Amino acid sequence: MLTIGLTGSIGMGKSTTVAMFREAGIPVYDADAAVAAIYLKGGAAVAPLEAAFPGVTKDGAVDREALRNAVLGNDEAMSRLNAVVHPLLGVDRAKFFEDAMAAKADMVVLDIPLLYETGGEARMDAVIVVSAPAELQRERVLARPGMTPERLDAILSRQLPDAEKRQRADFIIETGHGLEPARKRVAEIIAILRDPQRRPTRQQAPLEAAPERGD
Repeated sequence: MLTIGLTGSIGMGKSTTVAMFREAGIPVYDADAAVAAIYLKGGAAVAPLEAAFPGVTKDGAVDREALRNAVLGNDEAMSRLNAVVHPLLGVDRAKFFEDAMAAKADMVVLDIPLLYETGGEARMDAVIVVSAPAELQRERVLARPGMTPERLDAILSRQLPDAEKRQRADFIIETGHGLEPARKRVAEIIAILRDPQRRPTRQQAPLEAAPERGD
């Protein structure tokens, strides 16, 4: 079973692209969705995060805005956050792989926003980067509720520049030209990955849990 990493900077269209892989029948692990689940009321991360960052929970759930404010721009705080989140995500992702193998999937896609930033590409059979023009990226992100140019710049400062991600990628999916060209590219990539003569080869390291985004 191939393990495919999908990544890209904020606002590049990863969520839409991931949906296309799911539509094609490829199991997708969404790191953000997994984090959101353990942040809900009764979630496994609620108590340890309140202990590590007093005041970041509300009504029994993690207040993501309060948590972002507590860690953004603070490397030490991010390390504490990841020390809590990593082990919990590891359990969740192990279950995902078990289910995919039981279903006899020939490949899975791991949607991990900070894949390159954490060296996670070494644990993938191939890496896909989702990309769009910088002006479109900013337009998309600044349209989100509560987003400001300053906050966007702070998030981007923690992410590898798009140009470098593109250079290092095995495949690129452009999302600035509409849905159909992106969907066609997804189909092309799946076909290439299913062809042993065409797909890229790389040395894999052991899988670990994806880090928390902090954005």
